[in-house]
Amino acid sequence: MPTPNAIPLPLQHIASRPRRDLPEETQQPIRGLPIRRPPQWHAPLEWLVRALAMLAVLAIVLIFAFLVKSALPMWTSGEVRKEVTQAQMWFATLWPGYDTPQNVWQPVSEVPKFGLWPLVTGTLKSTLVSMAIAGPMGVAAAIFVAFYARGRTREILKPTLELLAGIPSVVLGFFALVSLATWLQDTFGFDSRLNALVSGVALSLAIVPVVFTISEEAIRAVPATYVEASTALGAAKWQTILKVVLPTAAPGIASAIALGFGRAVGETMVVLMASGNAAITSWNPADSVRTLSATIASELGEVVFGSAHYAVLFYLGLLLFVFTSLLNLLGGRVIDAQKAKVKSR
Repeated sequence: MPTPNAIPLPLQHIASRPRRDLPEETQQPIRGLPIRRPPQWHAPLEWLVRALAMLAVLAIVLIFAFLVKSALPMWTSGEVRKEVTQAQMWFATLWPGYDTPQNVWQPVSEVPKFGLWPLVTGTLKSTLVSMAIAGPMGVAAAIFVAFYARGRTREILKPTLELLAGIPSVVLGFFALVSLATWLQDTFGFDSRLNALVSGVALSLAIVPVVFTISEEAIRAVPATYVEASTALGAAKWQTILKVVLPTAAPGIASAIALGFGRAVGETMVVLMASGNAAITSWNPADSVRTLSATIASELGEVVFGSAHYAVLFYLGLLLFVFTSLLNLLGGRVIDAQKAKVKSR
C-alpha cells in the first residue's frame, strides 16, 4: 500500500529531475516545489513596514499625551480653578445678573463662563442631522450601484459619489453659507439663517462618500452563492437584498456608519461657517448652534497662552479625542456582534 506522500510512478522520473533553471541551493529532490530564499531587500522592507505601522500608533499616543499635558492645569493649577471648575462646566450655575442657574458659554465676558452643555448639544444636533441624511443616502446609493445600476450609469455614479470626499470642507462650508442657507430659509421660513439643519445638510455631503464606499465594498463582499441560492429559491431581487445581502453585509455597513459618525463629530470648517456659532442649549434644529470643534478653531488663535481659557480649549480637544475613541470601540463591539450573528446563521 503506498504511503500518503508517495509520488505516483508515472511522475517519479519528472520529480527526480533537478530544476536546471534554478540555482543549485534552491533545487529540491523528488517531492515538493523549490523554495526560494527571500531576497536581500526583504528583511529591510519588512522592518520598514513594521516601523511605519508602529509610527501610526505612536502618533496617536503622542497626540493624546499632548492634549492631556495642555489640559492638565484644569486639575492641578490653583489659578485656573479660581476661574473655572468642573462643576461650573458641567452643571448649571447661578451667575451674577442671572435669575436662575444657567449653563452658559461666555469665556471672554467680565465673569468668564465655561458651560459645556451648549457646545455638546450643538455638536450632537449637527451630527445627528448629518447622519440622518448621510446614513440612509449612502447605504441606498451602495445598494443601487451594486444591484441596479448598469453600464454607463454605474461608471458615472460611483466615481461622482467618491469624488465628494475630495472636496475641501471649506468649499462645502462656503456653499452652505452662500447658497444652501438662503434656500432652506426661503423654503422653511427659519428665523435663523444659519442653524443646525443647514450645517447638518452641508456636513452630510462630506460623510456620504465614507458611508457609500465602505457599504458598497461590504455589499460586494457578500458571496455570490448567497444571492444565487436566494434567487434559485424564487426570491425577488428586493427580497434577496433585504433578507440576505443586508444582514450578511451588516458588519461592514455598521463600520461605515461608525466612521461617518466619527467624521461628523470632528468636522470643523463646515460647522464653523454654516452653524451660526451661537452657544444655545436647544434641541430645535432651526436654532443656531456652536460645536466643540468650531469653538476650538475659532478661539484658540486669540486666547492667552497658559490662561484658564487656554486650558479649557485643550480640555475640549481631549473630550473630542476620548469621545471618538469610545465611539470607535463601541463600533468595533457592534461589528463583532454582527459578525458573530452572521456566522451563527
